[in-house]
Amino acid sequence: MPTVLRSRRVVVDGQVRAADIVLADAHIVAVVDYGHGADHDITDFGDWVISPGIVDSHVHINEPGRTEWEGFRSATQAAVVGGITTVVDMPLNCIPATTTRAAAQTKLEALDRQLYVDAAFWGGVIPGNSGDLAGLREFGCKGAKCFTCPSGVDEFPHVVQRDLELAAPILRDLGMTLLVHAEAPRPLELAEKAVASADPRLYATYLRSRPEQAENDAIAMVIDVARRHHLAVHIVHLSSASALPMIAAAQRQGLAVTAETCLHYLTFCAEDIPDGATCYKCAPPIRERANREALWQGLRDGVLTMVVSDHSPCTPQLKRSETGDFMGAWGGIAGLQLGLSALWTAASARGFGLVDVARWNSENTAKLAGLDHAKGTIAPQMDADFVIWDPGADIHVIGSELYHRHKLTPYDGLRLRGKVHQTWLRGTPAWTREAGFLGPSGRFVPSRTACSAR
Repeated sequence: MPTVLRSRRVVVDGQVRAADIVLADAHIVAVVDYGHGADHDITDFGDWVISPGIVDSHVHINEPGRTEWEGFRSATQAAVVGGITTVVDMPLNCIPATTTRAAAQTKLEALDRQLYVDAAFWGGVIPGNSGDLAGLREFGCKGAKCFTCPSGVDEFPHVVQRDLELAAPILRDLGMTLLVHAEAPRPLELAEKAVASADPRLYATYLRSRPEQAENDAIAMVIDVARRHHLAVHIVHLSSASALPMIAAAQRQGLAVTAETCLHYLTFCAEDIPDGATCYKCAPPIRERANREALWQGLRDGVLTMVVSDHSPCTPQLKRSETGDFMGAWGGIAGLQLGLSALWTAASARGFGLVDVARWNSENTAKLAGLDHAKGTIAPQMDADFVIWDPGADIHVIGSELYHRHKLTPYDGLRLRGKVHQTWLRGTPAWTREAGFLGPSGRFVPSRTACSAR
């Protein structure tokens, strides 16, 4: 028998309206006017918002190989508590890195009975693996990520332009997107030399070591590759707002260039980061307040179209919390569970609405990952994935109570707006605030135009 979810605030068809969502067999059957659903098995959420389940397309889960940093069980538990119903895992930090079909299969086997939400994979582009890209596409990877500067792990070396020239036509013909960590090595090298004698405990020292010019130079190179090869390119975790004009120009020219930014770039600013507080370290870095507001303008203008967590935890020892050494600490921020609340807190304060948030963290991220046939919107035939939440309620972040493996996070102690009450996965509650976890019930979800892994 169909199930009906009812609310006075449903994010559907680019608006927020009162509606009944009719479910059957894990899918949405129909979205009808409020009170017009079936008369049986109705769950009425009143004024709580029903939004499409969040698709976080930039997550580092690190399993297998570095499961002491994070793992699928802990990461997806954090995700489901935060209203996320699908995560897309990045190809590095796990061992082996996801640069071949065999490596993807190894990662798939690590998922067994661990997923509390659905999961997809990105492949990787490294020097010499152009011949492996077709296998990754067949496996179900819609895109492949590269670094234009050292990644920090030996298993995932960075590419230079000639590597991209080899990979670009293959990716294009496979219908894959090239995802780019865009920082050019030369400006980084010069900047690191310039701060070699500076105090490593000062956040200003670290910020000077990762200049905007490094991002801007790499993005310019990648746009040139996209133009010449007619390749779809996505800039991950954009930090440098000064790169927005060139991205906008590429988009106006009809190039398939998209970009995302991250929760931490939209929440924090360099002026407020305490010296020695290495939990804020990430690459590219959190920049100044004016840069943060320019990123928000990039979202308002539609140049930036996605907001992701870039959840990238490590062991506490690698964060160098005892010494506060920014230059020696691992770069990565843990914030997966807080994505909806952190985004809503900052977005609502700037006049954005529920539809904007769902577009940034569900609809467009699902499209990027090739999952928009099933994920990212509330519409007939889509998976019945939802987050039910109260945007007017506050939460107080207590780091020790978060579900990701290590609790060190710059969000600790913040009061955020937006309280998740339930997360539904394929028509069934996966977590509720009252009952806790009702899984694991997640699955591997390959991109729609690729063959399922066997």
